[in-house]
Amino acid sequence: MTGLLVRLALALGLVLMGVDLARAAGVDAPALYQQHCAACHGAQRLGVMGPALLPESLARLRQAEALKVISHGRAATQMAGFADRLSAGEIAAIAQWIYTPVSPAPSWTEADIRASRVETEGARGWPDKPQWKADPMNLFVVVEGGDHHVSLVDGDRFEVIHRFPSRFALHGGPKFTPDGRFVFFGSRDGWITKFDLWNLKTVAEVRAGINMRNVAVSADGRWVLAANYLPHSLALFDADLNLVKSYGAANLAKTTTSRVSAVYDAAPRKSFIVALKDLPELWEISYDPKAEPIHDGYVHDYKMSESLPTPGFLGVRRTMLDEPLDDFFFDQGYRHVLGATRPKSDGESGPKAAGESGPKSDGTPSAQVVNLDVRRRIANLPLPGMPHLGSGITFEWKDTTVLASPNLKDGIVSVIDMKTWQPVKQIPTLGPGFFMRSHEKTPYAWIDAMMDPKARDTLLV
Repeated sequence: MTGLLVRLALALGLVLMGVDLARAAGVDAPALYQQHCAACHGAQRLGVMGPALLPESLARLRQAEALKVISHGRAATQMAGFADRLSAGEIAAIAQWIYTPVSPAPSWTEADIRASRVETEGARGWPDKPQWKADPMNLFVVVEGGDHHVSLVDGDRFEVIHRFPSRFALHGGPKFTPDGRFVFFGSRDGWITKFDLWNLKTVAEVRAGINMRNVAVSADGRWVLAANYLPHSLALFDADLNLVKSYGAANLAKTTTSRVSAVYDAAPRKSFIVALKDLPELWEISYDPKAEPIHDGYVHDYKMSESLPTPGFLGVRRTMLDEPLDDFFFDQGYRHVLGATRPKSDGESGPKAAGESGPKSDGTPSAQVVNLDVRRRIANLPLPGMPHLGSGITFEWKDTTVLASPNLKDGIVSVIDMKTWQPVKQIPTLGPGFFMRSHEKTPYAWIDAMMDPKARDTLLV
């Protein structure tokens, strides 16, 4: 308890010192923001390449920590420090200003979503076969982050078939329909683009939110689900990007809302799995018309109307966790989710599984295994650093299946036995990295080290 009070006092001291510096400097924080921050975070602080800088978005980031991030940058991101360009007073002024509300408050309603949709005239009459010569199921869709273009590359000849401009700052990876004809892109500023790979034309676009994390496409190609940071919501579309419904990302009592960390398709389950950034819940939204009804709370609790059964089709089935998941990965059977957590440093934690120590309470990252069938955490993963489980791979090794995950903080790949959930090996790499890729027909894996300034353009095989 004493340690907690000391940390709170130090944090408060840093904030008050920053406020005094900002006042003493007499700087114009909005002007500084437009000069140094708007390119990545948006002129209205609604987010572009970087996240939205609004009180709602910064709820889990203390101002003392914001001062450090602006000064020295942030690990595992493209956020650079400004201590060499701005004075302490200028940094304090920006840190103080980004915690003030935007007026009027930003919003993005269902009406806004529907009004934003545009469709290319005549798209429904385009030819239903590729208008180029190559194997349509052996293509690379390359997202070029530097100049916001996408290239379609022939996987046999490694030649560019077509190159076209994209929305600014695509994020979350392209998602494809089962026949390979259509690809969906999501941008940081909320736009979803449906592109016809056979005819090399944009079919439709819609803005799902102000700041979007990623999109997922159902295994049957009928549904597209967008995960938003701002507003705190999910937006569900049909395959033509017509809005079907939206989901407020909130707890069952609707007293607390959350940014949405990620959404992925779980094909064998005929459902989407959703991680929430600020709530310790994992959601499953089934697109199976025969999905079982959902029972939340106690069925006989007359105080809660939510306790009555609700339809399973396109409904929210909740799994309660100890801590929110930042990102996650499925095992091969899609029964388990392996998720990375970044717990609060307040020593608090929820109920623990039998024999488990629970997530770390010192603010460092951890990882856990959640069983989607029993809807609870069943194990903790002993992974050091900052595991990037969303980019992990699984493969057969000896008499078991293992998971290999890159790391955003340390230059290692962690290998975990998926029967025992225990570490098998730590493989050194060239540096911290985002991605790891392999294929069932090769014994090799490719790992990047893009967080290392000396090895960011090198792949390790």
